Amino acid sequence: MQRRFVSALAGLTILLAACSNATSSGSPGASGGSGATTTGCTVGVSWNNFQQPRWAAKDRPSMQKVITTGGGIFLDFDANLSNTQQLTDVQTLINQGAKVIVLLAQDDKAGAQVVALAKQNNIPVIAYDRLIEDPSVLYLSFNNTDVGVAEATAMLKKVPKGNYVLIKGDPGDANASKFLPAGWDKAGLKDAVSKGDIKIVGPADGTYTPAWDTTKAQNNMEAIIDAANASNTKIDAVLAENDSTALGVVAALKSKGYANIPVSGQDGDTANLQNVAAGLQYVDVWKNANELGKAAGAAALQLCKGTKMADLALPDGLVLPANAPAAGNKVQDFTTPGGNTVKSFILQVQPVTQDNLQLILDAKWLTKDVLCKNAATGPTPAAICK
Repeated sequence: MQRRFVSALAGLTILLAACSNATSSGSPGASGGSGATTTGCTVGVSWNNFQQPRWAAKDRPSMQKVITTGGGIFLDFDANLSNTQQLTDVQTLINQGAKVIVLLAQDDKAGAQVVALAKQNNIPVIAYDRLIEDPSVLYLSFNNTDVGVAEATAMLKKVPKGNYVLIKGDPGDANASKFLPAGWDKAGLKDAVSKGDIKIVGPADGTYTPAWDTTKAQNNMEAIIDAANASNTKIDAVLAENDSTALGVVAALKSKGYANIPVSGQDGDTANLQNVAAGLQYVDVWKNANELGKAAGAAALQLCKGTKMADLALPDGLVLPANAPAAGNKVQDFTTPGGNTVKSFILQVQPVTQDNLQLILDAKWLTKDVLCKNAATGPTPAAICK
């Protein structure tokens, strides 16, 4: 694995020989790259937040490594959940010489504003892990419909009949409002509800969680538990869209003295995989963010060099086979929920339960000591941790 990665990076270095060898990067949450030169292949990255741990821990360092190893300059900012700050950050990145913008958009409004600003400056935009409804962007993400399929498939197998709660993410994120629910229905949730096998407790379309915030998810779940208790309704499972909301759900179940029930999530955050090992979360759809960061870095370098979006291709061996786009390494057309066609790289995901936690160890995502840290105190410790 390491040899393939180095070989791919060497290819990027040759490809970007014209870029400056100077590098610079900002600190998470700080004014990234102040004082950097504006020559060479400069990639500006705007993160909407670092509250969710994966962005700073996984996506950022892998993206930065590919860009700087390829001869580019890496500049980034954390918008701290502010639309206004994100637009300001992108303008600063442009002023500092960014030739490509990688954007983890705060929401669809912020995304549209950034794309408009970038167009004024003839700068391409990579919509990173969150869709922007604009045909000019490169959309780079995991297959988020498949995330929903994986979550619901695991949960419906575990609890084929019963009362479900649906805890969604931020309403301004297409992952929360479009892709994940479509995946749930594709896996059979809608049909199970129609047949009466599954009943939705709380809002029938689910409860949204602004900014995917753990505390808000906990508060929402506690309110749903209280209402269910008042009507003598038992909750059997919770479809939570991601790991930060899943943490809130588990905290709510604990605070209300509720029996341990299956909970879903996605991302592969450390605390959630520890909850899987302990039996507090049933399934976590692992999005190997290291690989997404690599892919974004490679695409950004090519765009910075002047490669047209239609001609982009990921270097062979850069992304692990388990996560590489199912359609291959050449850029593909993606039809958005809004009817736009954007160029895209869509990576694959892997659902993780206690049965296949070895995947996490084999990929060196976590060590066994970290993964199993809280297992012994959980309701059903994983066999791998005993």
